Amino acid sequence: MTRSVETLALAHSEWTARQALHFEKVEQLVGPHRARRSAGISHPVHDFLFTYYNFKPAQLRRWHPGYGVALEAGSEYAEFSGYRVDESGGASVDRSVLERRLPTVEFVWNLLNQTSSRPAVLGCFGLHEWAMVYRGGEEAIRHQSVPLRLGFAGTDAVVESLPLKCTHYDAFRFFTPDAAPKNALNLIRDTQIDYEQPGCLHAGMDLYKWSFKLLPLVDSDLVMACFEHALLARELDMRASPYDLRDYGYSPIAIETPAGRAEYVRQQQQLAERAAPLRATLAERCRDLLGR
Repeated sequence: MTRSVETLALAHSEWTARQALHFEKVEQLVGPHRARRSAGISHPVHDFLFTYYNFKPAQLRRWHPGYGVALEAGSEYAEFSGYRVDESGGASVDRSVLERRLPTVEFVWNLLNQTSSRPAVLGCFGLHEWAMVYRGGEEAIRHQSVPLRLGFAGTDAVVESLPLKCTHYDAFRFFTPDAAPKNALNLIRDTQIDYEQPGCLHAGMDLYKWSFKLLPLVDSDLVMACFEHALLARELDMRASPYDLRDYGYSPIAIETPAGRAEYVRQQQQLAERAAPLRATLAERCRDLLGR
């Protein structure tokens, strides 16, 4: 049973200004992807945020105030699923949405708290991308238009020279059959929550996934902050990958060298620190929704 979340009322001038700023930010970040898609052009780095997570740009563009916020003169929200408009024209997320999605809120809250309770484990060097190619030949290449920087033999040699210590199931599940047994952990979906840790690049990227899944219960400002973080993490992820992305403007982080590994850890630490307040804010939103 959840307690009532205190309602915050936003004047029409205030929420429409926030809505306009949101539209502007989404267009800035998502506009290039939409233009490429219209032209039939793929991007090996940025497309991931729309194909793997499978959240459409149009969905991201819609601004949500979050549960417990009433929008003055918000009748336009009557057409959006999950909203109610009262007799005065004020719009807000209907309580039935919260009640129906409490299990998801509970799961996300537990996952975020478990993740943040553990120390950050650094120094995986982004080897998950290499492990997805290891001894897999052409069939394992995930970006057919982008060459391997070290070729197949060189890529395999890197995997064989460094320890695999991935803690994120949704990266591990794409390892080739020859790479999976090399990982320090045999990860499975049922125990995902037991191994997530705040140093993991993908755990930080997934803050976007979890915040988006909680829409419209959480606000779009938080979702966009998580999206921006996911974009930065994805860029580091691919710069340290076995793919040569220089034609796309990304200089490689050569994790096969000591200097490259040191640079990866430095940037991994920065991203972990950047993700921490986002994770804490999202967990706080979940706690409020659960009434704890």
